[in-house]
Amino acid sequence: MLQGEYEPSPSKWVRDQVEEYESSAGTRANTLRDTGLPVIIVTTRGNKSGKLRKTPLMRVEHDGEYALVASQGGAPTHPVWYHNLVADPEAVTIQDGPEPFDMRVHEATGAEREQWWDRAVAAFPPYAEYQTKTDRLIPLFVATRR
Repeated sequence: MLQGEYEPSPSKWVRDQVEEYESSAGTRANTLRDTGLPVIIVTTRGNKSGKLRKTPLMRVEHDGEYALVASQGGAPTHPVWYHNLVADPEAVTIQDGPEPFDMRVHEATGAEREQWWDRAVAAFPPYAEYQTKTDRLIPLFVATRR
C-alpha cells in the first residue's frame, strides 16, 4: 500500500468526496455528484511533491482491471494525476468499495485503447463529447492489480 503524507486536493468538492468515500468504506459519496454513476478513488504519488494525491475518477472496470481516463472534461491539458502515473506507474492504489488495493498502470494504445475507450464511453457517455472538445488524444491508462 502506498505510504506517505497525504496532500488533500485544492478543490473543495474533491476533498469532501474523498473524505466521505473513505470514511464510509465506499458506501457514501460513491457517485459523480448527482449523476448516480459510480466513481473510484485513485491514489497516486505527486511527481514533484512526493505526497499522496487522491482523485475520484469514473468507475470503468472489466474483469478486475480499470480504465483511468485522463479527460479533464476535454480541457486542452492533461490532469495533474496523469503526470503522476507517467512518473511512477507502480505508485497507484484504487479504492472501489471498502478497501484500497495496489495497482500498476500502463497507458493503452492502439486496439487496446479502442476497446477500453468503448468501455469508458459506455460507463460515462460524456467522455465521447470531451474528446471532441480537445485536440489532444485523451490518455487512458489500464490499471491491473499488483
